[in-house]
Amino acid sequence: MNHEDFSMNIILHAGNAKGYLHESLQLAKNGEFEQIDSKIKQATEELLNAHKIQTKFIQEDAEETMENIPVILVHAQDHLMTVMSEKQLIIELIEMYRKQHDMNLKLDMLLEQDSPTLR
Repeated sequence: MNHEDFSMNIILHAGNAKGYLHESLQLAKNGEFEQIDSKIKQATEELLNAHKIQTKFIQEDAEETMENIPVILVHAQDHLMTVMSEKQLIIELIEMYRKQHDMNLKLDMLLEQDSPTLR
């Protein structure tokens, strides 16, 4: 596989992962937590695929060193690393949304117990 193919496949899988991560964040924002775990799992699988391609490229490059590093490869690496960082931040944000959602539910229950007429 040439460096353009490697690069485009890394970008493809990293982009898919980013899409799943942002879908999961939107679900959390809307209080829809049922599908989040499967979206995070899909994102993780996509990142793993991108990482495997990256590793294969590095192994092949070690055998026949490239004289010049193509810009598309630099872009692919940047894209992959950015999405990997986003994953960690999005997981933290989802947990914050989950805690906020749980606290809101508890608060609603307390308010209903104290004064049903306020609602």
